[in-house]
Order: sequence, then C-alpha cells, then structure tokens
Amino acid sequence: MSSKITRRGAVLGIAGGVAALSVSLGRQARGARPAGEPLKGNINHSVSRWCYGKIPLDDLCRFCQQLGVKSVELVGYKDWPTLQKYGLTCAMTSAGLGIDKGFNRLEYHDQLVTDLEKLVPLAAEAGMPNIICMSGNRQGMDDEEGLKNCAIGLKRVVGLFEKHKVNLVMELLNSKVDHADYMCDRTSWGVALCKEVGSERFKLLYDIYHMQIMEGDLIRTIRDNAEYIGHYHTGGNPGRNEIDDTQEINYPAVMRAIVATGYQGFVGQEFVPTAEDPLESLEKCVRICDV
Repeated sequence: MSSKITRRGAVLGIAGGVAALSVSLGRQARGARPAGEPLKGNINHSVSRWCYGKIPLDDLCRFCQQLGVKSVELVGYKDWPTLQKYGLTCAMTSAGLGIDKGFNRLEYHDQLVTDLEKLVPLAAEAGMPNIICMSGNRQGMDDEEGLKNCAIGLKRVVGLFEKHKVNLVMELLNSKVDHADYMCDRTSWGVALCKEVGSERFKLLYDIYHMQIMEGDLIRTIRDNAEYIGHYHTGGNPGRNEIDDTQEINYPAVMRAIVATGYQGFVGQEFVPTAEDPLESLEKCVRICDV
C-alpha cells in the first residue's frame, strides 16, 4: 500500500485497515478543539477516511469527536475499535473487488456474496449501519442486462441484510470524469435497480459531486427519489476539492433539501482537501453543510 490512501485503495483494501502515518498536523496535533458553536444536529455528519490518509486515525477520530462529527467512514473492521474508542461509528464500510468489478457480472457474484456474508454479521454486531457495493463497469454490456445481473446477485444477499438490519448501498459514480465506463452512473438506473431488488435494505449512495457531473438538477432529483437514497457524499465540482464558493454546487441549499425529505442517515464529506491544514478545511466544510 502506498503512503497515500486513494478512493480505489479504500474500496479494495478496507478490510485490512489503514496504517497510521506520521505527519505534522498543525493545531489538531497540539490538541486544540475545533472552534465555534456546536453543530445543529439536523445532519448526521461523517467523513471519508481516504481523504485524510496522511493523518493518523486516532487524530482524525479525536478531531471528529471534538467537532461533533459522528462517523469516520470507509474504515476496515480492524479499525472499528479505534472509532468506537471515540464514540464514533463507521457510517459506510465495504467488501468487494473494487469499483470496476461489481454485481453486473455474474462471474463475480460468488465472491461478492461470500465477502458480504462474512461482513454483515460483524457490521451488525458493531452497530455499523451501511455496507457499500458497486455495479462494476460496462465493458460492452448493455445497461438492461447489467441491471438484471445486479438484481440476481443482490437478491442472493439482501435477505441477510434484512435479518441483521444493515443496509446494502450501491454508489452512484460519474463515468464522465473519474470512473469511465462505470454502469451505475445515473439516478434513474439506480432507482430502477432498487425497485427490481424490492427491499428496504437496498438503497443508493447519492454522491452529490458525481451526480452534479452526470445530471445536475440535484435538489429535484433528491426530492423525487429520497426513499431510495441511503447515504450521501459531498465534493466540490469541478475538482472534487473543498465545497466552498470556489465551485458550483450550493451545498447549503442541497443540505436543506435533504433535511426536508426527513432523511435520518449520514452525509459523508468526501472532498480532497487542498488547504495547508486539512482538518481546518474539514471543519469549514462540515459547517457549510450544517444547516
């Protein structure tokens, strides 16, 4: 594993946990608490571990605890005790073969099902609410065939998720900029898959950054499809950096729309910080979303 955690690495290597790296952490390393008012409580805030790969997990957890962020996600089960030590959960964990090898290929089903059968009881016992999954890439496959294949595989495991009261969540990713050829790249396709699977324990991870690239019309889409969305991710567009006024998405408005749907899950910050102090940047963006 390289010294920098990537999104692909988070998906492929999550079960093995994340190595703590020694870096200078600015004010957070000196134990300073985040400044400002307590968070409002309308949004359950989370942060994606891979975006802060150079910060030791204990330091990231301590900072989140002090700020009022409730989760560090995309963390392997071996590191769950570290999160729990700080009163945090892992709002999204994963098992799988990577982003490009998912449920749209029948030949991957046995391995995907085996991995999930091992992880679901662990997640349930630890109180971790969601496990992520991927559609996989098209590789010339028709979207209708891919949807059918995904439904076949997902139906093999969804009963286990219902039994343990854990959610299986497929991520919507853009195929235009970051993940060429990825199949679950439109909300309409994902919603059709949810309807085909027919379980309240199978939902979508609506990544706001990715869907801004593919579709736009974020607020209307969220309102119309709220019942099929089990998790949200943020990210500034263009660039996937801070979600401030340097980019085009009006995050306070999007967050108010999410709250208005009655959503009770988590919103995970998944932008790549560019600031000299990445945790100061994290606090700023959490507060932007704290409507």
